[in-house]
Amino acid sequence: MAERKILVLFGSQTGTAEDTAERLGREARRRHFCCRVEALDSYPVAQLIHEALVVFVCATTGQGDPPDNMKNFWRFIFRKNLPPTSLCQMDYAVLGLGDSSYPKFNFVAKKLHKRLLQLGANPILPVALGDDQHDLGPDATVDPWLLDLWGRILLLYPLPPGLGIIGADVPLPSKFTLHFLDECSRGQEGERLWPGAAGRAPSEQCPFIAQMVSNQRVTAESHFQDVRLIEFDVTGSGIEYAAGDVVMIQPQNAPQDVQQFCQLLCLDPDRRFVLKPSEPGTPLPAHLPQPCTIRHLVTCYLDISCVPRRSFFQLLAWFSPDDLEQEKLQEFSSAQGQEELYSYCHRPRRTTLEVLYDFPHTTSALPLDYLLDLIPRIQPRAFSIASSLLALPNRIQILLAVVQYKTRLSKPRRGLCSSWLASLRPQQGDVRVPLWVKRGGMTFPAEPDTPVIMIGPGTGVAPFRAALQERIACGRRAIKGLLLRSGVAGAGEERTSDSLHSLLQGPGGEDLCSAPNCREQGPGVGPAEPLQRSCLLGRKC
Repeated sequence: MAERKILVLFGSQTGTAEDTAERLGREARRRHFCCRVEALDSYPVAQLIHEALVVFVCATTGQGDPPDNMKNFWRFIFRKNLPPTSLCQMDYAVLGLGDSSYPKFNFVAKKLHKRLLQLGANPILPVALGDDQHDLGPDATVDPWLLDLWGRILLLYPLPPGLGIIGADVPLPSKFTLHFLDECSRGQEGERLWPGAAGRAPSEQCPFIAQMVSNQRVTAESHFQDVRLIEFDVTGSGIEYAAGDVVMIQPQNAPQDVQQFCQLLCLDPDRRFVLKPSEPGTPLPAHLPQPCTIRHLVTCYLDISCVPRRSFFQLLAWFSPDDLEQEKLQEFSSAQGQEELYSYCHRPRRTTLEVLYDFPHTTSALPLDYLLDLIPRIQPRAFSIASSLLALPNRIQILLAVVQYKTRLSKPRRGLCSSWLASLRPQQGDVRVPLWVKRGGMTFPAEPDTPVIMIGPGTGVAPFRAALQERIACGRRAIKGLLLRSGVAGAGEERTSDSLHSLLQGPGGEDLCSAPNCREQGPGVGPAEPLQRSCLLGRKC
């Protein structure tokens, strides 16, 4: 009989593909497979020629781009010198997760499936294309596809004699166990804000801990939208960037949410522990120090403010001692209960913390070893850089709109990262933020005479501000024939020209002018100034 091993590789940007890959891993273990679940860039891709059975779960980001954690794999797999029989021994399946409102719907999954065929791999099933736009989300595709997938796989790799599929009502072992240290180690905060290594280029695994220099509100207090101009000092980081690049920021949970979470689960936030994998070969989370406190785990790692996914309710149902709570949790985790789950959780944007509060008997009975299985890691957030290194050496500025909105829940919904950054007060003490820079999808022409039209609604003005700062710092005039529309600088009592001239000082900045607000112009759209001058308008039409 062939060895019963399966490899699940995922490329995930927001965590959805990772969650689906973990679901595949759990279902594989129920069928007695030896299973590994890894991000594509964490797997040594040269070893793929030795794998017999692989399932790929891939999201598509932007305009048909691969997620960040599969870009190295993507470059390798499309090398032209790979032999056409490289993967002839491999059986595979590809599951794509995308959004049909974008032109390149599931482009990554389609292209990967085609490339694997070119390299001689053997498809078990046609590529599956999950769609966020479906009423039931990607699960409308994933659920039936998984049934077909396991039917095909069990024909190729039958269950061992005398063994059956482990039922869905039986909890699997947790991926990690928490081993608490003795009481004398309480409160001895050994971990840094974020584990990293000196001398390495800043990255997600090793971010630079930057000092926040300023946090200034640029919209009037009377304006409905709180927009911040935030500046970081990156001296000594080796970070370089150009106009159009983005800075990735790793946010933290609010202290009051951390306190409430610890109270719900009766946790001592200062208790220290070490993580140990339940199965040999399972890598420890790269973003957690060892040892670690409960406070650090909840503050910096567990995303207790995210809207929980279906797998969250399935895991909770396993441990519920209350019949009524268990029945509701099982309904939310079933295929038939997805509309009810959408109404309870997704439409009002109910958070993980709020769900735990709604199921108190289940929450109090939750084994702590399952925390990392239950709650995903906090994902980093991307912000367009709004400054130029030429104008502001060793500095990064961002324009940030604080996310806050109402649903049918009484408590307003708040964006995790924007609310956290806006709450920081660098004038009151040393404030540090983990960050790193990656290349953006926007580039500006090198030739100064190239005509450019820039349209940046709201904080979308950020990369254009960086480009103009860069040109002015080089002693050049601003780009001619520029129409820049933004909701940042003309909000409330402020006026666009004053705000932008204060942000863009230096030779060349004197040619910047403001076109009248479209609401003041009346009907029609047209520049109020000659096109040889740079027009920057402060509100979106």
